[in-house]
Amino acid sequence: SRHARRTAAGVAVSLPRSAYVHVPFCRHRCGYCDFTLVAGRDDLIDRYVEALRLELRRVEQPLEIDTLYLGGGTPSHLGPDRLRRLFALLQTRLLLTAAAEVTLEANPLDVTPQLAAAAADGGVTRVSLGSQSLDATTLRALDRDHTPDDVRRAVAVLAAAGFDISIDVMTAAPGQTLADVEQDLDAAIALEPPHVSVYCLTWEKGTAFESQRQRGLLRPVDEPLERAMFEAAIERLTAAGYEHYEVSNFARPGHRCRHNEAYWDVRPWEAFGPGAARFDGRTRVTNHRSTTTWIKRLLAGEDPAGDVDAMSVEEAARERLVVGLRRRDGVLDTDFQAACGFTPRQLAAEAIDRWIAAGLATERDGRLRLSGEGLLVSDSLWGEVL
Repeated sequence: SRHARRTAAGVAVSLPRSAYVHVPFCRHRCGYCDFTLVAGRDDLIDRYVEALRLELRRVEQPLEIDTLYLGGGTPSHLGPDRLRRLFALLQTRLLLTAAAEVTLEANPLDVTPQLAAAAADGGVTRVSLGSQSLDATTLRALDRDHTPDDVRRAVAVLAAAGFDISIDVMTAAPGQTLADVEQDLDAAIALEPPHVSVYCLTWEKGTAFESQRQRGLLRPVDEPLERAMFEAAIERLTAAGYEHYEVSNFARPGHRCRHNEAYWDVRPWEAFGPGAARFDGRTRVTNHRSTTTWIKRLLAGEDPAGDVDAMSVEEAARERLVVGLRRRDGVLDTDFQAACGFTPRQLAAEAIDRWIAAGLATERDGRLRLSGEGLLVSDSLWGEVL
């Protein structure tokens, strides 16, 4: 049917209503970044588009979707003309519903009225702006290549074009103080974006920042200060009328990211591009992370997948519990059991009891949710579930 297909075993599986497309190109790789991307390799763009055309053939019949997300890398780095070409290609296989949410990630330096027009023509409704900070010193500390004025200018252009705007704010940058974060948050709120994502800097293996940390050239923010920074984000954004609906995400009423909610609801989704991971409700297939290897495999008629994670029923349920608890709404026992066949307590009763005793979670009227305290340390809890 239009909304489901059957596996070889005859099991009905819902067709994805969401799709992710990874655009791996950047002008510059920031020192903290371990994402799948290539910097300074615009010579690969035409081959990338051809490889993407071949990968899209996997969708035998055009797929009707409610959310489309172009992430990266920096999709806006393609520029207006190539962005139009990309959308023309995607529309041969991905059919947007009338009310579809289409998100484009953008670097403030790329945003021009011409780019905004190309994005709008492609169906983009929402732009996620990689601003990270509105403080020049913090931007330099994060190895970013734009200025606070670039962010303000980009927001003005996008707002004039009618897009829903999300801006990123990063905390725990090297040398950053609590006062710096508070000023950054106030500056972000002053721009009146409908959505704000707040991320704490993480020190990933293989990045320039981690190498400098090991050599004593950079020092992470102390954990108590890192925590105070995130508490300040929650306090300031909620006081300004933003709903804290997921660990890192804040939205004005009616402006949650619908695409991310598809992930958190563990609905099936399609994904294309190097390092992109698609999910059918049980199995996650991740493409090879190397952009050049992904291109070569597709142009040679080979499978671009690099990793296949086929979860058991219980493993899938445990993952559902983790992503459900990242949301402020938590998980409702009846809905959770209907979706996966388990209750949260069947999966993690001892952990849940410990969390409640420590004030990290509450359990009322059949709903389990993390407390504000629990959200602050949530990443340390998931090992007890997975």
